[in-house]
Amino acid sequence: MNRNESITKLSTEAFDVCIIGAGASGAGCALDAALRGLKVALIDQSDFAAQTSSKSTKLIHGGVRYLEQAFKNFDLAQLRQVKHGLRERSILLSNAPHLAHPLGLITPVFHWWEGLYYWIGLKMYDWFAKSGSGMKDSGLPSSKWLSKASTLKLIPGLSPRIHSAILYFDGQMNDARYNLALVKSAAEISSFQAANYVDVLGFDKNEKGQIYAVRVKNLAPDSPAPHEFSIRAKVFLNCTGPYADHIRRLSNDKTPLRIKPSKGVHLTLSGSELGRSHALLIPKTADGRMVFAIPFEGKILLGTTDEAYSDLSKEPVLLQKEVNFLLDALQPYLTTPISSDSVLAGFGGIRPLLAPQKELDEKQTKTMLRDHVVETDAQSGLISLLGGKWTTYRVMSKDAMDVVCQVLQSKFSFSAIPASSTVHFKLLGGRKYTKTQCDQLFQTTGLPMDICKHLCANYGDEVFKVVALLEDNPNLSARIHADYPYICAEVVYGVRSEMALTIRDFMARRIRLEIIDWAVARQSAVLVAKWMGQELGWSDTMQAKKVKEYQALLDAFRHQASNP
Repeated sequence: MNRNESITKLSTEAFDVCIIGAGASGAGCALDAALRGLKVALIDQSDFAAQTSSKSTKLIHGGVRYLEQAFKNFDLAQLRQVKHGLRERSILLSNAPHLAHPLGLITPVFHWWEGLYYWIGLKMYDWFAKSGSGMKDSGLPSSKWLSKASTLKLIPGLSPRIHSAILYFDGQMNDARYNLALVKSAAEISSFQAANYVDVLGFDKNEKGQIYAVRVKNLAPDSPAPHEFSIRAKVFLNCTGPYADHIRRLSNDKTPLRIKPSKGVHLTLSGSELGRSHALLIPKTADGRMVFAIPFEGKILLGTTDEAYSDLSKEPVLLQKEVNFLLDALQPYLTTPISSDSVLAGFGGIRPLLAPQKELDEKQTKTMLRDHVVETDAQSGLISLLGGKWTTYRVMSKDAMDVVCQVLQSKFSFSAIPASSTVHFKLLGGRKYTKTQCDQLFQTTGLPMDICKHLCANYGDEVFKVVALLEDNPNLSARIHADYPYICAEVVYGVRSEMALTIRDFMARRIRLEIIDWAVARQSAVLVAKWMGQELGWSDTMQAKKVKEYQALLDAFRHQASNP
């Protein structure tokens, strides 16, 4: 993961496939391609997972909402979506056990007949997980109908007005770290090169109008590598999620639009009212959505919303009206109401919802499928992976790479290319990871247990590479902030081994401090900039400038979330 070396190779070598977009689908395609023996280039305009793929609800699921819609509307497409998700759920949990784990979700009900309705639905969800998905064993416990007393023991802050609750299980993940694990796993393979902060300017085509190179700009600050250059490849794969239509139009300005972007937001609460062992599913809101309150990094994420979003040039952010909507959805389930002053942080993301052309202006985004298609533009040769969601990233990647391989074999006379091997491929960090690793780290390093738990959860069996930095500089064992388990060694490791180039790369995605506590992230920026600056050669003036810019960004987030 040496960026300068990667940029040099990207600008001078030729590749079998160049993948544009390094979110979940792009990183998944890159790993799949590299494992098949292809020479792969992976680029992204921003950081790895900087957009949609780090801003999910952090659930690995088949979609209980899709199952409900499937039976209410007799919609087989929704049912297929559930089956795909449940099959992939087990795979994601198995392939990165340090980054993904089972999570119990509790749905409170106020009447016995509501409980019966959800119990039947979730029993069907269990059945699909164990049989309809094609998996012999989902690996998760079956759903249960809990008494009122049992429910209040699990979530003490729930209103005593509830009648009972249904408990079911899905998976939870650290999405940004999972995305990075995909990239780092591919980077172990010598035929793979990746770089963040590489922007697409346009495509070069031959006399038949087929793409043979992509013109790009190196956006990394203070980089000694070329400012603009071209990447040559036999096939180009567009994995840019909600921004896919932009790349499609760069390759062929007459191609019809296929993506209807949808904005979803989450806010972060301290979690003391809800406990931190189980999630809460609110099955109904004023406009028919579902809302989740999910434990994450010691806090509670409350989300999500779903509304059409048109200005892709602007980062979606949490707004005050969205804070009010989410809190209003939660309040009826609580003993003590939560004030908007309790919001610690928040974030917005854009879903790449896929719609037929005729439906782009006709349907509300919340009714659209999260399914995917692989499209080939006959004029330019660009292949685009469109739609999808985190849970199905692996099968999306397989489908896209199957098409890429067909093109390589038919147009470029490649011999037989191996089939996808990602089903049982353990990601970097998960291969030797065990639940006893945390105790081992505690005994060998003497670091506090909360730090050990955090490091093992973030890095898995790679954690010893992080703590090895303490041997040369014991000061790196210091906490970044007294109230959190993140340590300075992670900053250095993030720069050296994970291509972190900015304060935000580290705060938002290498650790998740930005999305769980804006105030603490603001306070911690100075120390993070100090260690990043030493690694990246920032002067004191440059450090101060970058801290000021990052703090201004956080201030803007807070202002937008608390002002009309």
